[in-house]
Amino acid sequence: MINRRTFTASLLSAVPVAGALGSPAFAQSLRDITFVQPSPSAINSFPVFVAIGEGYFAEEGLNVTVEAINGSGAVLQALSAGQAHFGRPGPGPLIAARSRGVEAVHIYNVAARSNFGIAVQEGSDIQNVEELRGKIIGTGTADGAEVGFARNVMTSVGMVEGEDFEFLTVGDGGPATAAFLNGAIDAYSSSTADTAVLNARGMAVRDITPVEFGRFFGNGIATMADTIANDRELVEGWSRAFARGHAFALDDANREAVLGHLAAGNPQEGEDKEFQSALFDAVRSKTIPTDTSNGYGWYPAEVWDEWQDALLAGGEIPGPLDDLSAIWTNEFAAIGNAAIDG
Repeated sequence: MINRRTFTASLLSAVPVAGALGSPAFAQSLRDITFVQPSPSAINSFPVFVAIGEGYFAEEGLNVTVEAINGSGAVLQALSAGQAHFGRPGPGPLIAARSRGVEAVHIYNVAARSNFGIAVQEGSDIQNVEELRGKIIGTGTADGAEVGFARNVMTSVGMVEGEDFEFLTVGDGGPATAAFLNGAIDAYSSSTADTAVLNARGMAVRDITPVEFGRFFGNGIATMADTIANDRELVEGWSRAFARGHAFALDDANREAVLGHLAAGNPQEGEDKEFQSALFDAVRSKTIPTDTSNGYGWYPAEVWDEWQDALLAGGEIPGPLDDLSAIWTNEFAAIGNAAIDG
């Protein structure tokens, strides 16, 4: 794995000493599991770090180690190789992986609203994606969710990669800023967090993504189909803890505790408190569904169809999947929401 960064829960301190689960015997019985995320940011995976910090995973008997690797493709490789139990890949890379026989399944819709966009420098003459014909679009990774998202957007206006525009992998943060400044890229396909980082660091950018792409949900929690079939108790326990962490973080009354947990997960993000707070607000807002009648983490079936159609149009998969419904489920989101309500 590349760009690896590991964070292991300090669960003995996370569980209240006076609590029923706070005994050393309980702590020693915790099961070690691994979660992989496609970037080092704790904020992008905030429900995980909050659930660790609040002891929710410990209450489910789980000791979670977080590893950061480079992009959704790497996350899916780690899952399929048995190197991790859960990950946070994008829907486009998941569909593409399933077309190659990787039986991963999305179980919780984290970025319920699109957390990607195509941005240009604030002073750029480019006003819309149609004006990117003949241009170069930078991406953070070569096969991450931001690539599939941008390809979908460009396909919608009749442009084909390699003929009408090009992608260039430049990385995020400082490397993306440098790519803009030296003219290597004309636009940048980025997550909400990436855009916030650029703006906070002095590279003012603006989003030119067509508004209709806001319905395309982004990265979610995934595991392998075999794990669901053979280790259902693990998936249910994970889902309860994750959903509770998500709900805790959405309550402004818990803000200081949440930011503390995120700083523990990625100390560098916590060094600038104002920046950390602004970035958390930007990411958190994308996890709140437009329709909360089903609670959090729910997948709309029709958008999966749209994701697959976009990948077909872009030539990323050779044909439609035999059973698109097999790559996602709402049953564990329902279990997680029941834990919140309970």
